[in-house]
Amino acid sequence: MRADEKFWIGFGDIHEDISLVNEIPDLSDAEGVIISGDITNRGGMRKASHLLEVIYRLNPNLFAQIGNMDRAEITTYLDEKGWNIHATGKQLAEDIGIMGVGYSTPTPFKTPSEVPDSKLAQWLTQGYEQIKHLPKLILVAHDPPFGSKAADLPYGENVGNRSVLEFIQRIQPDICLTGHIHEAKSEEFIGKTKVVNPGMLCMGGYARIRLKNNELEAKLMYI
Repeated sequence: MRADEKFWIGFGDIHEDISLVNEIPDLSDAEGVIISGDITNRGGMRKASHLLEVIYRLNPNLFAQIGNMDRAEITTYLDEKGWNIHATGKQLAEDIGIMGVGYSTPTPFKTPSEVPDSKLAQWLTQGYEQIKHLPKLILVAHDPPFGSKAADLPYGENVGNRSVLEFIQRIQPDICLTGHIHEAKSEEFIGKTKVVNPGMLCMGGYARIRLKNNELEAKLMYI
């Protein structure tokens, strides 16, 4: 890797299965690891801490948030560790901001962390306010944007989130790392924003986000 290049590894939808995490190339050499949500299967702080400590031992620079399958108490743990990006903006590098929005809108499965779309919109605004001065932005949205490939179910319905789409269209972050819809592994552009859904970690998908020649780029990768 050239001296002017930096990279981060992103994934989500862990669902308590980290069996492949050791097989992600260069994970320990990355500037950090970005986790988009669904660390557990309806689990709480104890389960999440066990899983995240394993990843931490491979790379101590974690940026994480809960998904709809995680109990809200996990956010408290992430805050205590300094890892939380849900409804929060942080400076990732000199001119790069990262922000997240976890949870999801209501699903048919009545999962632990579901909220109305208006709440996601509020959290997006809250997180962006903290890093809007930075010229480059990575958005980590557990719910994928409405109308995107990242939100396509196999039988044709699109279950994406309208607040996430509106934010992307209005702000045009450089990268959107998303998940939630396991069957919708994909990469595409919405305007200038590269949207990547790596699917479930146990199926071998992850994203490699790279700063090269002062530009952010992201690519869907497979173990």
